[in-house]
Amino acid sequence: MFYYHVNTTKNQHVTPMQLRSPEAFWLLKNGIINSYPSLQEDIQCDITVIGAGITGALISHALHRAGYNTVVIDKKDVANGSSSATTSLLQYEIDTMMVDLARMIGEEGAVACYQAGVQSLRTLEKLVAKEKLGGGFELKQSLQVAHSRAAIPKLLKEFFFRKKHGLEVTWLSSKEIKERYKMESFPGILSKEGASIDAFQFAHELLHKNSRRGLRVYDHTAIQDITYGDRVVIQTENGHRVECKRVVFCTGYEALSMFREKYAAIHSTFACVTEQDINLYDQLKNIILWDTGNPYIYMRTTDDKRLLVGGEDIKYKYDRISDKLKGQKAEKLAKKTRQLFPSLHFTEDYNWAGAFGVTKDGLPYIGKHPRYKNALFILGFGGNGITFSIQGMNLVLKLLAGEDDPLLHYYRFDR
Repeated sequence: MFYYHVNTTKNQHVTPMQLRSPEAFWLLKNGIINSYPSLQEDIQCDITVIGAGITGALISHALHRAGYNTVVIDKKDVANGSSSATTSLLQYEIDTMMVDLARMIGEEGAVACYQAGVQSLRTLEKLVAKEKLGGGFELKQSLQVAHSRAAIPKLLKEFFFRKKHGLEVTWLSSKEIKERYKMESFPGILSKEGASIDAFQFAHELLHKNSRRGLRVYDHTAIQDITYGDRVVIQTENGHRVECKRVVFCTGYEALSMFREKYAAIHSTFACVTEQDINLYDQLKNIILWDTGNPYIYMRTTDDKRLLVGGEDIKYKYDRISDKLKGQKAEKLAKKTRQLFPSLHFTEDYNWAGAFGVTKDGLPYIGKHPRYKNALFILGFGGNGITFSIQGMNLVLKLLAGEDDPLLHYYRFDR
């Protein structure tokens, strides 16, 4: 999960949401929706899911529906990590361009991974409809623009490569982008597939629905030790045990500390959100935006008519990021946004920071690790945690059933 921090903005007026608080944006927007007991007894189950954010909510949903006796535990409140701090842009594209990924893992693999991203959005759309979930899920288009004139040729190559493999994309000129979105930018790729969500609310609703069906959820249950073997035994800090056949780690980059190998680098990212009722809401409400920079800037609207902007990533160096640094990064994000949208009335209301794991090829790690018997891992998401978590629902079930899937080859630890 993201390790996040928040700080106040320069604006001194008080909003009804009381955003000037050391909490993450989505938590303040929604409040504590549901809470669960901590574990106060020894229990047994088929599978324990560690982590009750959106990844844990999705994986436990798949396991519970498949008939596994499943328990979810988290050391904090439900969805109180990255799911409360994420910007929740959903795109099928990953942080590595398709043309670059093809050089790394082959053209067939790159196509499979990008098509899996498209399918993830469709799977989520069906899940939201079937379970009648809120979470502000909205299908949108995705616009990726070149961040400089020099970046245009490569992005155009990316466009033709995606089009060659059946992805629904359109090339937009700078003039077309300006006409549609009041945006001053270089040309870019408009993709039909994209979405946005409130991951915090979504995770809460999905866990709550399944808890009413028998899924056991425990928050504020910290783990002291785990013994791996034919049975996995989890010892909690308050002296109780969970004995299970399998354990699935859905704790994001925090699980990286379990490995000697450096599977992913940890980066800090920064975000800010405007006041409500931005003047360009109608132009921007149906798209998610990002550019080709490294790091890239990205943005989306929220259902209460704000603009949420993220980026300015740096290598993770500090256990806590200073308010001064977060303020400086927010100012840079605001400046870039004003350059892209000269007519936008951008007044920052709130800013925060998070952390995430970045792999060398932009792909996650989903599967077994030889050092941990009967354990499965889902981590290394980069900027695509939700779409990779959706893929993880099906992949975890296949791993448990002993079935193969091409994606498991590309997402394996020993790649």
